Amino acid sequence: MTRVKICGIKDAAAFDAAVAAGADWVGFNFFRNSPRYVTPSQAATLAARHPGGTKLVALLVEPTDAEVGDVVSTLKPDVLQLYTSAERSAHIRLRHGVPIWRAVGVTGADDLPGSADDADAVLIESKAPPGASRPGGRAARFDWAVLSGWKPDFAWLLAGGLTPDNVGEAIRVTGATAVDVASGVETAPGVKSVDLIHAFVAAAKTVQ
Repeated sequence: MTRVKICGIKDAAAFDAAVAAGADWVGFNFFRNSPRYVTPSQAATLAARHPGGTKLVALLVEPTDAEVGDVVSTLKPDVLQLYTSAERSAHIRLRHGVPIWRAVGVTGADDLPGSADDADAVLIESKAPPGASRPGGRAARFDWAVLSGWKPDFAWLLAGGLTPDNVGEAIRVTGATAVDVASGVETAPGVKSVDLIHAFVAAAKTVQ
């Protein structure tokens, strides 16, 4: 069964919906330029609603050691999702002892990573355009066909432009065993829909 991450949670209703729908991970975004930004204390307050339940993922962009340390000590995440270099990811993993997902933007097959570079998993998503103010899939999908036949020997997740309506097709085309969504379950930037969260998780987990 496909595993699901609902990312960019900011409020109690969305957090409760992700847990109730059966999401495997809930993501909190600590990048200040994002409409989904939360502070470590806000994320910890939300996580306390269902302690020991759905795993927690902390998204950080080029973070300092102090920023990582604050998130780790306040939220105690199960995973750090990092937008940074492979070398920096490895350093953070060693220093803080938390599993790392390293985000990799792709436009074609040449961008697909050949290794995880000491990360515990790789998040494959659309490459942000030059000059973009923030990284990530930005609600854009790449050509999923570039993943056809790609059989890495490391764990990975598919992200970027996924919605309840297309996640089933995405899983069938790419063979992804885990998917990540943020804007695809929103009614406006940063505003999660309880109904869309439930629909996305159900669609992803019932793919044959």
